Amino acid sequence: MSNSHIIEVHHLIKRYPGLVAVNDISFSVDEGEVFGLLGPNGAGKTTTINILCTLSKPTSGKALINGFDAVREQSQVRQRIGLVFQDPSLDERLTALENLEFHSLVYNVPASVRKERIEQMLRMVELWERRRELVKTFSGGMKRRLEVARGLIHYPKVLFLDEPTLGLDPQSRSRLWEFILDLRHREGTTIFFTTHYMDEAGYADRIAIMDYGKIIVLDSPKGLKSLVGEDVISLRAVDNETAQAELLSRYHIKAECDGGQLTFEVPNGEEFIPAFIKGLSTNILNISLRRPTLDEVFLKLTGRQLRDKV
Repeated sequence: MSNSHIIEVHHLIKRYPGLVAVNDISFSVDEGEVFGLLGPNGAGKTTTINILCTLSKPTSGKALINGFDAVREQSQVRQRIGLVFQDPSLDERLTALENLEFHSLVYNVPASVRKERIEQMLRMVELWERRRELVKTFSGGMKRRLEVARGLIHYPKVLFLDEPTLGLDPQSRSRLWEFILDLRHREGTTIFFTTHYMDEAGYADRIAIMDYGKIIVLDSPKGLKSLVGEDVISLRAVDNETAQAELLSRYHIKAECDGGQLTFEVPNGEEFIPAFIKGLSTNILNISLRRPTLDEVFLKLTGRQLRDKV
């Protein structure tokens, strides 16, 4: 394993009767990276994360976590990972404090630091004041934050999050991601998450798009969006004809005019707009910039919308 790779996956395959859930995938994740696995339901994301977390054995191939084999060295792997499942897994009959106490015992957190660590985690997710309340009284967002705290109680090298915000409202989703990203910056924890939310994928340093058990592309969000095309600029000028003519003469750009609005594409819209406005001989009434979305990336690569069923 290279010094910077905390996860390495080599030719991983998982077969079930009549189905290849994971079909010969290979990738690596750097230490401290936020890595997203994006794809629709049934793409193979959860199967992949289950193999990495020692919950499922691959048919063939190899997965290494912090240098340990996920099949042959399961105990060492489990000591180095935290996991937030797709489905709720807290004991709702216990308090928040009791849930973390039980988990710290299971993971052999030393008694000398156990209380301090539990308090640190509960304060981090803003649940310290609610620590003695039963989990069944918590909102969905509070439960998710408590699951993140539980997954971190034993100082894992990697935190795995399987659809971490599934079923949460937009405000709770945003708040949970604030905690996750802050955790990465404060403690250097590697974050590996699966999602089928396009906006959520944008939090990743790199994204692997998975479909039908295969990784079809892996790049940064910016790199993936560049696969689709250039930035789209729309504007309305005092004299649209003059603006259209100057775009063609100065930049060799042919702008389409529809409903009094000019639309055209450029490689780097943010850099283009200031110079263009400054040199234009007519005034701009309004102008907007739109970048390609990850939805458009998925559509281009697969020929279908992300929400379509597999």
